[in-house]
Amino acid sequence: MFIRNERSVKEFMQLYPVVAWLIIIQLVLWLLTGFLHTPLGNLIRDWGMGVNFYISQGEYWRLITSIFLHAGLMHVLFNSFALVLFGPALEQMLGKLKFIATFLGAGLIGNLATFLLGPALYSHVGASGAIYGLFGIYAFMVAFRKHLIDPSSSQIITIILVIGLIMTFVRSGINVYAHVFGFIGGFALAPLVLNSVRPYTPWLRRGYVDDESVRFDPNRWQKKQRNKKIFKSGLWIFLGILVILGLFSRIF
Repeated sequence: MFIRNERSVKEFMQLYPVVAWLIIIQLVLWLLTGFLHTPLGNLIRDWGMGVNFYISQGEYWRLITSIFLHAGLMHVLFNSFALVLFGPALEQMLGKLKFIATFLGAGLIGNLATFLLGPALYSHVGASGAIYGLFGIYAFMVAFRKHLIDPSSSQIITIILVIGLIMTFVRSGINVYAHVFGFIGGFALAPLVLNSVRPYTPWLRRGYVDDESVRFDPNRWQKKQRNKKIFKSGLWIFLGILVILGLFSRIF
């Protein structure tokens, strides 16, 4: 489910337009607010970031707009990378409308928890709460909808979720409320949005299959197996780097 087999960026955007546009929007906003530091970018940042005090004064739009803003390059790259890996399967399974509704819903739940439980002057940005909501949906599948997720993907999700939650409490500067309650929000929304969905099909491509059947392509299957080995090796290296960075920031 998490190994990308698209032959080009164009094909990825055609197959998963919601994921693609979410990534484009947050990257463009980061360029304006965090890299170029233009007057427009400063205005967008000041108007859109989540600030509990301003939200308490009635600026409720910040509960949504803060999802699309990010604090730094690594922040936006990590969240974009997570969307590329974990968004496409859910967009195909849920459909565009349910996917974006679930993404924003989980992010909203995480930000509401931040507002209700966090300090009065606490400020925050980022799509992490919404992304943890996607993890919540996958966790629900692992626990209660096993026919929708293959064993290998279940193992990957479990490992990433455990490490992600550990890093949430180990690293400094993390919005713990958004991570935890975004995950809870996604898990709670899962039984609603997973109703009557079909498992993710990596060969579901225009020109390869129709709506009723999946045509097996042995060449693509062999390529997928090779990519799976590479992906698993890269995943363990990536997770190891995350753990090292988390421990380093905790110690120093």
